[in-house]
Amino acid sequence: MNVEISQKETLLYRTLLALVLIILAAALRIAPHPWNLTPVGAMALFSGAVLKDRRLAFLFPLLALFAGDIFIGLYKIIPIIYASFLISVAIGLWLRDRRTVARISLATLAGAIQFFFVSNFAVWQFMNTYPHNFSGLVGCYVAAIPLFWNTLAGDALYAAFLFGGYALAERFLPALNASRQRASAD
Repeated sequence: MNVEISQKETLLYRTLLALVLIILAAALRIAPHPWNLTPVGAMALFSGAVLKDRRLAFLFPLLALFAGDIFIGLYKIIPIIYASFLISVAIGLWLRDRRTVARISLATLAGAIQFFFVSNFAVWQFMNTYPHNFSGLVGCYVAAIPLFWNTLAGDALYAAFLFGGYALAERFLPALNASRQRASAD
């Protein structure tokens, strides 16, 4: 019995799998973890790279972030942090249909770097932790360097999990790849 799966069904299955992986990553954010060693940056990249509906690609990470922040706590620079993760979603758009290890690695690094610069500028500008002069800005960035390494490590770890898990699912679950299934039926 030859059951062919339509492209529409394949898109639905792929989207559902991506959303489940994003929800899992969002749930891990509220679990105990070292500072900045979270799946949020990888989740944003993955969302941009995999979800075909751009509105959903940008909306879902914001919803996941907000749901986590309800548990973690709200803070003054939320709009800037969320905007930074939207930049990571946009970086993920660059990966669409060209997801190689090298490109994912480069996107992960770019996402971590932009988050470092955006989030720490916001801390310097809007929090009263550092003097509002050039030396205060430099001091803020220098103090955040250890957190950058955690951000990069978390993004890399979870990017490997999300993109790798998705690639394995595409390879071994025929419902996720209608074009491969049609080719094998011909």
